[in-house]
Amino acid sequence: MKCVALALLVLAAEACAQANATTHEWPRFRGPRGDGAWNTPALPKDLAGIHPQQRWSVKIGGGYGGVTVSGGRVYVMDREKQPESERVLCLDEATGKTIWEHRYPVTYGSIDYGNGPRASVVIHEGKAYTLGTTGITACLDAATGKVVWQVDLVKEHNAVIPTWGFAASPYLWEGAVLLHCGAEPKGSIIALESATGKLRWRGGSDKAGYCTPVVFDAPSGPMLIQWGPQNITGMSPKDGQEYWKFPYDITYGVSIAQPIYHEGILLVSGYWHGTRALKLGSGPEDVSLAWSDEKTLCGLMSQPLYKDGYVYLLTKAQGVICFKLSDGSIQWKDEHQLTPKDRNPQISLVWADEKNNIACGLNANGELIFARFTPEKMEEITRHQVVGKTWAHPAFTKDAVYARSDTEIVAWDLWK
Repeated sequence: MKCVALALLVLAAEACAQANATTHEWPRFRGPRGDGAWNTPALPKDLAGIHPQQRWSVKIGGGYGGVTVSGGRVYVMDREKQPESERVLCLDEATGKTIWEHRYPVTYGSIDYGNGPRASVVIHEGKAYTLGTTGITACLDAATGKVVWQVDLVKEHNAVIPTWGFAASPYLWEGAVLLHCGAEPKGSIIALESATGKLRWRGGSDKAGYCTPVVFDAPSGPMLIQWGPQNITGMSPKDGQEYWKFPYDITYGVSIAQPIYHEGILLVSGYWHGTRALKLGSGPEDVSLAWSDEKTLCGLMSQPLYKDGYVYLLTKAQGVICFKLSDGSIQWKDEHQLTPKDRNPQISLVWADEKNNIACGLNANGELIFARFTPEKMEEITRHQVVGKTWAHPAFTKDAVYARSDTEIVAWDLWK
């Protein structure tokens, strides 16, 4: 009977994980699980024959922050110049009409590429968590926009604004909001109580980069990974204890794309100095270099996709590249077919149907592309222009996409 009960528990856990992966909402950066898993159950068999229809378009201010969707509402941040302020916008998912907005004054000053906020709004248990370019972080009622708490990380915790402003999205973990803000001293990550905004802990010695923190289930237990401008750091998400620190000093401090963790390997990829694959061991302090590639596998902003031992990464020189996670051996290169060759190439990649190898990406030109990714080749299926030039991550629901540029946010019904 115990074996039967255990089997039922395993099946229930698998069903719950699958349900979370196929939710009709996009409540945080990179989707329901934070890993680019869209996996919509509504995907048509004939993707080449779809005819997307725009549902609405709304003018907004500048920003690079991604879009999130939850409870029939769409959330995004922008910046207005007169008077200078950042806004958190909540729009009706069906019509695009403004339900509420939260506005606060800011001064961008010399922040480079200072067009607007960089982080996605995170929706969790009826609350909206935000982080602005200059370090204003807030918890708002997701339904009304009422301020639950608001904290200035620079003034209250001595956070130091990096060259391009704060860009890492908030990460929720067991009653805490984890914020990568480079506070001094020893506050690469600041953990605030999600209910009150009060400090729970601070840890890590790196300055602020641009990479959203993430918690993985390592062999030793939950492991908080923070990739900063000088180190990849493994920490305890409970109290900020630093387990290990792997040196990785990056030109211009551009630690951006979230790492991925599969097969016991933590994969981190950067624009200037390539990829590091770290092996995590049975103890929390156990970490070693599995392999590295400093010339070809150079990612920038786009978190790679993973499936069955293979990784699909957008690189700066040769477009999307497929390689083996275990040793970095390259299988194919798309030579900039999916997104244009550029000094700063970008495509936000997600799995539309991971089981059947269907990926989807919004590229820097605002084209939404469906393609089949396998270890043997990349096959483009269809592409559609949905928004202007953008680096911002879109949101996906069952059969729709929500994307933003510096001037508008749009909703598209992808198929009927």
